[in-house]
Amino acid sequence: MGSKTIVIGPRATESVADESPATKQTSTLGIQSDTAFSEASKRLSGRDLCSIADLTVQEMAAIMELTHAVKSHPEDFLHALDARQMVMFFEKASLRTRLTFETAINTLGGNATFVDQTQSPLGERESLADMARNLERWMSVIVLRTYAHETITEMAACSKIPVINALSDLEHPCQAIADFFTLEERFGSVEGLRFTYIGDGNNVCHSLMLAASQLGAHCTIASPKGFAPKLEIIHKAIEISETTGGSVTLLNDPVKAVSGADAVYTDVCTSMGSEHEATKRAPIFKPYQVNEALMSHAQPDAVFMHCLPAHRNAEVTDAVLDGPQSVVFDQAENRMHAQKALLLMLLGGAKRISNSRNRGIQARKRPTQN
Repeated sequence: MGSKTIVIGPRATESVADESPATKQTSTLGIQSDTAFSEASKRLSGRDLCSIADLTVQEMAAIMELTHAVKSHPEDFLHALDARQMVMFFEKASLRTRLTFETAINTLGGNATFVDQTQSPLGERESLADMARNLERWMSVIVLRTYAHETITEMAACSKIPVINALSDLEHPCQAIADFFTLEERFGSVEGLRFTYIGDGNNVCHSLMLAASQLGAHCTIASPKGFAPKLEIIHKAIEISETTGGSVTLLNDPVKAVSGADAVYTDVCTSMGSEHEATKRAPIFKPYQVNEALMSHAQPDAVFMHCLPAHRNAEVTDAVLDGPQSVVFDQAENRMHAQKALLLMLLGGAKRISNSRNRGIQARKRPTQN
């Protein structure tokens, strides 16, 4: 594994070797006024969420704030989406995504309908355009879990009702929103937080990079050569970071990546649909396993994160996954709360609660790592 580090932050223009992420802090990125929250809510109403990049910095902040509100005060939203209908088409198996979306809309007063597409890919029996024209007459929102990201973007282009990406081969935006909400619960604001992802530069990694950039975090990705995130996502994360004071660091050395981190995240080495590569990938990713030795390089109060399901003792050891630093089941719970907030925003049911405005806004500062 090489040790070269590429640090990309505000106004950075070239590769840098052996340099730590930028530590410059910007002003608070949280929602500052009732007007700002209201304007973000209005813009999101009726919109699609295909990618984290679909959101502005202020819209992301509004969703995060609303997530805190619905978790703290669920009783205030019990009838916010009365009679709204949500349909879910899933080409991939699911535990957390399906149940948290169903629970989310049910507890907001709406109803969920699930359609299993694991044996019949969307668009095979009927065109996506024709499906969309039918669904928009019956439903309020469409939730898709697909292989091809283009399936989601095409459905969104054809439908007059909101479409939500519940996972594609390019992104997993709902997961990233819940994950950074989990970090806000633990640390307050994630502005300035050192977030490290270890492993395959996959769909989860892509959404995490974009969310970290929008929230002003310093995001480090450590992947084996040939398994880095897609360039289009890297470039978009750079663009966002330039406005928020965050940074993006790409390298191959997992120890260097974890050093000084506040949060260490990993995912399976082989995503759904690529199981045929598992044998080839196993030895490549073995040095990237998150174990107690690797976690010892992070901050003493660092958390360990995983989107689940985990391959125990493959990408992460039992000792870390079940250890005191692990917040993986907090992440799983928070999928429901984050998706409640997202549904409320897209379906026009969002409102601000006065006693939940403060997201613990205080920039997270760490000593510069040498």
